This record gives sequence, C-alpha cells and structure tokens, in this order.
Amino acid sequence: MMPIKTENFNNPIKLVECPRDAMQGLHDFVPTDLKIEYLNLLLKVGFDTLDFGSFVSPKAIPQMRDTEEVLAGLDLSGTTKLLAIVANLKGVENAVKHPEITYLGFPFSISETFQQRNTNASIAQSLHTVEEILNLCEKHNKQVVVYLSMGFGNPYGDEWNTAIVSHWANELVKKGVKIISVADTVGVSTPDKIMEIFPPLVQAFPDIEFGLHLHSTPQQRLEKIEAALAAGCTRMDSALKGFGGCPMAADDLTGNISTENVISYLNSKGVQLNLDMEKWNEAMMFSGRVFH
Repeated sequence: MMPIKTENFNNPIKLVECPRDAMQGLHDFVPTDLKIEYLNLLLKVGFDTLDFGSFVSPKAIPQMRDTEEVLAGLDLSGTTKLLAIVANLKGVENAVKHPEITYLGFPFSISETFQQRNTNASIAQSLHTVEEILNLCEKHNKQVVVYLSMGFGNPYGDEWNTAIVSHWANELVKKGVKIISVADTVGVSTPDKIMEIFPPLVQAFPDIEFGLHLHSTPQQRLEKIEAALAAGCTRMDSALKGFGGCPMAADDLTGNISTENVISYLNSKGVQLNLDMEKWNEAMMFSGRVFH
C-alpha cells in the first residue's frame, strides 16, 4: 500500500468514539453510574462524536436498557456531539424527545439475512423505515447516520459485490440520507477491499459524508486504519482498546478498531487532533472497571 501523506487530509478527521458498541455485548450489566462516569471521561477528551447508547428493545440489547438514565447524567459542556442507535420507529420516537442528541444511527444491512437478524425486518421494509426516520429527525432537528452494515461481505452466503454496495448507497442518497458509514460488521474487510469500495463512493457522491465503521482482529487493525485514511475517510469510528463488536454477529476476536491505534497513527502523520490526552489516559485507566 502507498504510504499516506498528510496532504491527503483536505478535511478535518471526525473521530467517533463508540463506547456503546464496546459495551453492548458484555454479559454482565454495567451499572448506570459506572457508565455515566466512563462516558463523562470520554466526553472530556474532545472527540467529534460519542456513540453513547441505543434506543432498542431491552430484550435484544439488555446492556443499553438504561440509555435514558445515562443521558440524564452526562456532562455536555464540551463540544462532543451525541449519537444514539435506533433499530425501528419506536426507538426513533423515544430518541427524538431528547434535544441533547445530535445524531441517530440506523443499521441498514445490505445482507437480507442480517437485516432480518438485526432489526427483524427486510431490506425493503428497512428502506421505508429510513424514510420515516428522516422525516421524524427533520421535525426534531436531528441528523441521521445510516450504517451500511455487512458492507464488506457477509458470512451467510448472501450475494455481495461492490456494485451492490454502490446500489444501496445510491438508494439511501435518493431518500435524503446525508451521512453514510460503511460498516464491516464481521471483520471481513481488507486494505484492498477498503481501497476498492471507499474512493468510488466518495467520488460518486461528493455531497455525502462517508465514514467507516470497521471491525478487526488486533493483528489487522493498523493496516485497516492506514487503508481507511489513504482511501479518503474523514469520519472514523473506533473504540478504546478495540473493545466490542456486534452481538448479533459475535466473534470474540473481532472487535472494533482501537482508538489509541487511530490516534497514534494520525499523530505519526502530523495530524493535529486537539484531544485532551490527559483525559484520554484517565479513560484508558478507568476502562478496566467497565471491561473486565
């Protein structure tokens, strides 16, 4: 792979820290007060966005059943914006009541099997849900982030190719989606796939903000980070220490991209991130109380 140059960064990098994704699959419930303390440390670091919780069925994701209580305890005096995940209209209706939340994220899978598993709906039904989410969010001054989940392939044998990725991105753009994050739900992305998929999307839809939400084994994290940034990604999801992954497609080895790897990589390229590293180190130390 060609080494990334700092002049590739025409726009500031938006770092999206994902403690929700890191915590949601934990077997033991993390007490609400502990979640609040951890998230408040992360809010002080200075990330663009914090993916902090979700408005989904407590039966599906019991770890996130206290999202509203957590939200009430957050210190939002900084600049970091909040993102919450929703999976259906009921979740959206609950989420839009909270003015503190800027973004609602919706997982739109290009794998029919996974869309049914994840949201109990078909791709066609989910496309209609996206329309309704956009309408509700416009009324309540929220922005929608649609995750193209299984964007790099799937383990179910459902057809996948770059044309399918492009097709569904185009359908979402036609509906009015402005932010799309291509999600590697099961860690099957490679540097070559990232370079094959991402630049054409950015070129085809110059007015759309494209991001990447990658999962990876620890051994492959750095090469995926390098590929993502070389491909022109300016919105990057990651989680402290690479914790987490998708509980609906579980693989203990395939976690999130590690935020500290992203930070160190960008620092090595001379990119100014304006993060409070003292607070980051505090959060790193504190994380052992959440993830053990």
